[in-house]
Amino acid sequence: MHISLLLAALGIAIALRLIWRPALEKTPLAWGMALSAFLVPPLVLLTTAVAVLAMGAQGNMFSIPVGIVGYLLGSGCLAIALGMLAYRGWQGWRSLHQIQSFPPLNRPNCQGYLLQTPALFAAQIGFWHPRLVLSDGLLTTLSPEQLEAVLTHEQAHLHYHDTFWFFWLGWIRDLTAWLPNTPLLWQELLLLREMRADRYAVQSADPLVLAEALLQVAQSPLHMAVANCVALHDAAPIRLEQRIDALLAEPQAIAPTSPKLQWLKWLWVLLPLLSVPFHS
Repeated sequence: MHISLLLAALGIAIALRLIWRPALEKTPLAWGMALSAFLVPPLVLLTTAVAVLAMGAQGNMFSIPVGIVGYLLGSGCLAIALGMLAYRGWQGWRSLHQIQSFPPLNRPNCQGYLLQTPALFAAQIGFWHPRLVLSDGLLTTLSPEQLEAVLTHEQAHLHYHDTFWFFWLGWIRDLTAWLPNTPLLWQELLLLREMRADRYAVQSADPLVLAEALLQVAQSPLHMAVANCVALHDAAPIRLEQRIDALLAEPQAIAPTSPKLQWLKWLWVLLPLLSVPFHS
């Protein structure tokens, strides 16, 4: 019976991923849609594995005996998930330890670390309270207005705690890379994350100034191999183009949505846990 539950959860997860389509308009509403499509299928699988683990390897469910094979499969999946989570946590800790050897930024009202390289680089690195890292090249190349726009963009990532949330999303991505549309959904989330930070920045900065800064950074980027890094530069040219188009376009009014209704749709990922009381 455990195997039947796991196979049913797998079928639901694959079906949900296959019906996903990227939003044509990259509005704030698209973020919730992409996040749901990315997270719900893996969470269904994980809660099913937790339910199987809770029921154990003995007993019956709907008068059908459960077996050791399904129990071992569920336990193995959870063990792999926890192992990958621990590895990502270690990578993030190592990244923080690495940047703490950099000299501190010598700028008023700007705490962080200085990366001594002529390349243009700006990023938040860490978890809930990330550290800002700016390069020499960025500080000397950008104009004061462009630098202020970049700093406001980075402040947006701090405001939304993007490094923390994308630590968990990255874990889910690694864990379920085999599910349909995982790479496409990941790229969609990266784009929407950066567009959200851009919208935050242009509340106090000129959109054209930020667009110019993005183009300059794209011409001389630095790709640091560090974990839990939310960087300004965009490795994908198509994402950079979409961000600049959005910055230069006329702002559109966004229909408000109820946060309570947004979270209600997540409750059904807990449905596999309802099978536990039927085990005896």
